[in-house]
Amino acid sequence: MSLMSKNFEAISQSIVAAIGGAENVAAVTHCMTRLRFVLNDESAVDTATLKAITGVMGVVRNEKQCQVIIGNNVSQAYAEVLKLLPEGFAAASDNAPAKNKITFKRIGSGILDALIGTMSPLIPAIIGGSMVKLLAMILDMAGVFDKGASTLVILNTIGDGAFFFLPVMVAASAAVKFKTNMSLAIAIAGILVHPAFIDLMAKAAQGQKVEFIGISVTAVKYTYTVIPALCMTWLLSYIEKWVDRITPVVTKNFLKPMLIMLISAPIAIMLIGPMGIWIGTGISAVVYTVHSYLGWLSVAIMGAAWPLLVMTGMHRVFTPTIIQTIAETGKEAMVMPSEIGANLSLGGSSLAVAWRTKNPELRQTALAAAASAIVAGISEPALYGVALRLKRPLIACLISGFICGGVAGIGGLASHSMASPGLFTSVQFFDPSNPMSIVWVVGVMILAVVISFFTTLLLGFEDIPVETVAPKNTAPESTVPAAFAVSQSTVK
Repeated sequence: MSLMSKNFEAISQSIVAAIGGAENVAAVTHCMTRLRFVLNDESAVDTATLKAITGVMGVVRNEKQCQVIIGNNVSQAYAEVLKLLPEGFAAASDNAPAKNKITFKRIGSGILDALIGTMSPLIPAIIGGSMVKLLAMILDMAGVFDKGASTLVILNTIGDGAFFFLPVMVAASAAVKFKTNMSLAIAIAGILVHPAFIDLMAKAAQGQKVEFIGISVTAVKYTYTVIPALCMTWLLSYIEKWVDRITPVVTKNFLKPMLIMLISAPIAIMLIGPMGIWIGTGISAVVYTVHSYLGWLSVAIMGAAWPLLVMTGMHRVFTPTIIQTIAETGKEAMVMPSEIGANLSLGGSSLAVAWRTKNPELRQTALAAAASAIVAGISEPALYGVALRLKRPLIACLISGFICGGVAGIGGLASHSMASPGLFTSVQFFDPSNPMSIVWVVGVMILAVVISFFTTLLLGFEDIPVETVAPKNTAPESTVPAAFAVSQSTVK
């Protein structure tokens, strides 16, 4: 076992103990930087101890979910956490928690949790596909291949696959989230992107009458969409349970799946699908209507608000809108450009902290967080490990994010991918038809680092004295990763 593996083994043991032990975990997953625990008893969590664990950059509580911010190496911590859970954990996690009183807050929390839980596993495929499409676009504009060359066609197909079959991917991911049969969810979503059904919807859009058992079918294009498959799979989770109760045991192997398909698919085609399209279109319309009226100011406001949205998890609400907009138009010009200033500002602020602090451990963490935000566009280590802990650097980031968001809006920057904006992913803002776009994005990135750096120094921050660094009750110091070896003591 490697040293790094041993480090995360000790950290994960401390995390599981602090959240109430393995028996308190109903389900666990992870996104790009966070472990997401669904708990049986939220009162069993020792939040103070959890925050004090070396390697934990922050803790976010939301209803029965406890999110533990680890950073870029979260997948390694996740693998170690799974080893601590009992055998048969996946089956045991199917036990539904006790029902709580329904409130608007719980409904909103449930919708956000479903959206995040479904979309987070799909983001790598979406980013990969969009970056391949961008590569094909650049190669085409540069004349590396002849127009219509098979290489370009194949590259575009590789890049477009994740978008075209997005309903199928969403259905598979949602089936895990809603604990329903994945093969049935995929089969029903597959109907929506079946060539025969697509052709039928195209005819309906041209005015041809399309009916199912005498009921008119709304003409809808489902490729590149998120909400319809998500809603459909949620409904499937209830239909499956109901059908299971009414079918005799001796017929379950054939009658149960048949009834589920015959009930779910028509409802998806005639009701849930069109409703999901209207919801998704409505959300997009609100976001981009604001953008059309406010222009660059909307990007500036989003740039300032982005760190706050990340802190609450609300930034994931924009994921379906970004995906659908990029799939339909090839680019997104409000949310993604605002992230450039937000991410790089957190990196610049962390550099200022590393420059000014006299605490060597804080300096290590600030430098690692700055590199993550500036180079890779992963800003949560800087947000939780530095800015939020020291307070004033966060204010500097909000100021810088507003200014740089405004500049990005004035420059008309738009992203062809949804990769977190950073040095390595800045190419996603390059518009081959407008070479100045790369000048604008580089300028915004430099501006973000410079403004946040000097604003942080100007505002100052209360340093963490070296003498307040207390020994941890987790892994021995020799086994703690250098990037994590930072005091978690409260700033006075």
